Amino acid sequence: MLFSTHVFLFLFLPLTLGAFCLLSRYCGAKQAKASLTLASLVFYGWWDAVPLGKYLHDHFPGVHAPSWISWFPVSIFTTLIIASMLTNFTLGRIIGAKVKAGRSGSAHWWLVSAVTANLLLLGYFKYANFFVHNLNAVLGTHWSLGQIILPLGISFFTFTQIAYLVDVRRGVVCEYDLGDFLLFITFFPHLIAGPIIHHKEMMPQFRDPKTYRFDWNNLAVGLAIFSVGLFKKAVIADRISTSAGRIFDLGATVPALHTHDAWGGALAYTFQLYFDFSGYSDMAIGLSRMFGIVLPLNFTSPYKSANITEFWRRWHMTLSRFLRDYLYIPLGGNRHGEFRRYVNLVLTMLIGGFWHGAAWTFAVWGAFHGVCLAANHLWHAFWKKRARPALLPPWLAGGTARLFTFVLIVIGWVLFRAQDLHFAQKVLGAMFGVGASPAPGTPALLKVNVWPWLAGLLAFVWLLPNTAEIFSRHQTYPESVKTDPEAKPKWFHWDMTTARAIGCAALLGIAILSLSKTGEFLYYNF
Repeated sequence: MLFSTHVFLFLFLPLTLGAFCLLSRYCGAKQAKASLTLASLVFYGWWDAVPLGKYLHDHFPGVHAPSWISWFPVSIFTTLIIASMLTNFTLGRIIGAKVKAGRSGSAHWWLVSAVTANLLLLGYFKYANFFVHNLNAVLGTHWSLGQIILPLGISFFTFTQIAYLVDVRRGVVCEYDLGDFLLFITFFPHLIAGPIIHHKEMMPQFRDPKTYRFDWNNLAVGLAIFSVGLFKKAVIADRISTSAGRIFDLGATVPALHTHDAWGGALAYTFQLYFDFSGYSDMAIGLSRMFGIVLPLNFTSPYKSANITEFWRRWHMTLSRFLRDYLYIPLGGNRHGEFRRYVNLVLTMLIGGFWHGAAWTFAVWGAFHGVCLAANHLWHAFWKKRARPALLPPWLAGGTARLFTFVLIVIGWVLFRAQDLHFAQKVLGAMFGVGASPAPGTPALLKVNVWPWLAGLLAFVWLLPNTAEIFSRHQTYPESVKTDPEAKPKWFHWDMTTARAIGCAALLGIAILSLSKTGEFLYYNF
């Protein structure tokens, strides 16, 4: 189920929130949590649910369901996530018991086995066909595993559970309540596309009695943040997606691209992904706040970054945290000299890129960012040793650094979006005037009126405050980036006033009217 659909907005959300509030008040926290877990499983299973009778007819032709239950919806991938959660809960209990008993060696091997099992599950669904395809290309064979459907959100709930198991091994947490663990994993605002949450961030909130007392402030702030996110997604991201698609889809059918088309398509996708992911993050945070739960901040003006290191502190912040804590540091981090540090950076980003999808383009994108991170650290180390005076005024140096970083990011997104490395080379070559040029008289793929739109979006992401800054007086985050409420003019900040309420209602109304043209969230594919 998508946040940006009528069935979610007008059926699922009101029923789920209403049931949660009523059960919290009249039955207790345990029943309210159970209803939220059940609703989250319905949310997850919506995309592949089919009537039991149809499922048996399609997969087991000789088996027939009684008519009175043939309509009952079943979801294979809901069964998968339930099995995954039960397995990881059991493994977490075993590892926790070993740690408590002081049997660190045994706990280590249980952890290795548990993480391996999770990665094998993820690897089968996400990478099996990719590896078979590449083996066929190398060996000239024709092996096939058939069609493997990628379960929604498997990358996110797998990483969340791996983080939990590692934290149990470290003695940080150990969950003994199955109901709380199921809600921790399935809580629908983060289930499909993050953020990747930590047990210690969420469980105290699920156990806090205040969570189960209805608060109009939570509803108002949550609905306002959700409205901003839905507007970003439905009105901005999906509108600019047409221009990105014309280059990255139709561009493959032409021999060569105009330079302005290549840059236009690259910038269009750069902004599409920004507003799509930013919008989803806002919607997830807003929805969670309606239930009295605060999710960690996951996105904070990454295109304002002055270097690539800062970009990764602002873009998909919980993934960056996961890669740092559970991959880069275990690989050795910066503890074994500068050369190993740079190798670990590149390797971490290579794996992080490959996590996004089973394609060489993702791997190259990750390696590209790893090299950029290593180069950034090298540059800072080189400059600090010489302590030379600044060559440019601070405002010009900052602007130049931001522009240079933004161009690197755009180059990276071309690798990320292209269907293969050959087409990525074609787009990048056109952007920088390398390679074949279109024949004289070849029409442009993009319309001229897209450029004012792109310029406006660039001004939007560079000059305006982000959602965390706008709502900083009413929304705090676990491990959040601190924002100063007085750092911007007052009109940049949301307050509980009639004018602000009308503004958010207008954003929500415009977004709802645009829902018929709304597409799937891009990060649902990762």
